[in-house]
Amino acid sequence: MTLNYSILDQSPISEGSSPQEALKQTAILAQKAEQWGYTRFWVSEHHDATTLAGSSPEVLIAHLGAVTKTIRLGSGGVMLPHYAPFKIAENFKLLEALYPDRIDAGVGRAPGGMPRASYALNEGKKRDTSKFPAQIDDLRMYLTDSIPEEHPYYGMKATPVTKHSPPIWVLGSSENSAQLAADKGLPYMFAHFINGEGGQQFAKEYRERFKPYKDSKPHVGFAIFVVCQETPEQAERVASSMDLSLCMGAQGMPSKGTPPPEKAMAYPYSKFEKLLVAENRRRMVVGTPEQVVDRLEDLADEYGADEVMLVSSAYSFTDKLKTFQLIAEEMKKRR
Repeated sequence: MTLNYSILDQSPISEGSSPQEALKQTAILAQKAEQWGYTRFWVSEHHDATTLAGSSPEVLIAHLGAVTKTIRLGSGGVMLPHYAPFKIAENFKLLEALYPDRIDAGVGRAPGGMPRASYALNEGKKRDTSKFPAQIDDLRMYLTDSIPEEHPYYGMKATPVTKHSPPIWVLGSSENSAQLAADKGLPYMFAHFINGEGGQQFAKEYRERFKPYKDSKPHVGFAIFVVCQETPEQAERVASSMDLSLCMGAQGMPSKGTPPPEKAMAYPYSKFEKLLVAENRRRMVVGTPEQVVDRLEDLADEYGADEVMLVSSAYSFTDKLKTFQLIAEEMKKRR
């Protein structure tokens, strides 16, 4: 079975750059991803995050659809507990009407930001994640126009009415999310770039537990940080920016965005920080095209994965583009 390769872009802001530039780069990357043969291109949702420009994936998807032609576009993901499922259904039905058969509705239960942002999104109330499974049911009900007669909203439509409904994906980094996706008969994307442990076992449990919804079949993928350059030395240089950025984020240190390699390589890491960088590398694949794709294929075997979703940030957008281009070229050699 052919392994699909896709991209998740968080619209990262490099030090000295701007959110506007980061969003322009996301659009360029989507166009390049389509040109290079990637299966889908997803964008993320982050709140009160000054180093990531993507706060509203549905709005960004609408723009990306206008500058691409064939690649699937989706959310990685909408943080559903913040919102009413009916409104999310309307957003994705509208996207489906604009770009038929190209839209994925990826949802998760994570906050997507610090607690103050969650309180602001929920009008001062505590975010209730216990309703997430029921929200998925409601979202599917609205997207597929299948409100039962006994439901108080029977007869209501999530508009615009479309011929097809966007598929719902469950995104997560825990065993609970894998089980939920299986119970709902939905495709599952594990966030290996967030949690580098346990994903392979969770994917196995997902397949074993899967309960088809109508004619649905299990589909599992994992999302992982990657840096790919022509030589190991170049790859390590580019990856140094991500190493420092992740290290600073884990410690709550103030950041002006993805740092340049020169700054990252000169940073005086403490013993603890060196251990943190080593631990973070378990969520990353760094190397030459052959090294990176070999490792991704090994991980895909461990996951029993249908799909690999690549996540990358580099100080230089040129280096970031090169990562995805080199992987795409190596991938095509092996097909």
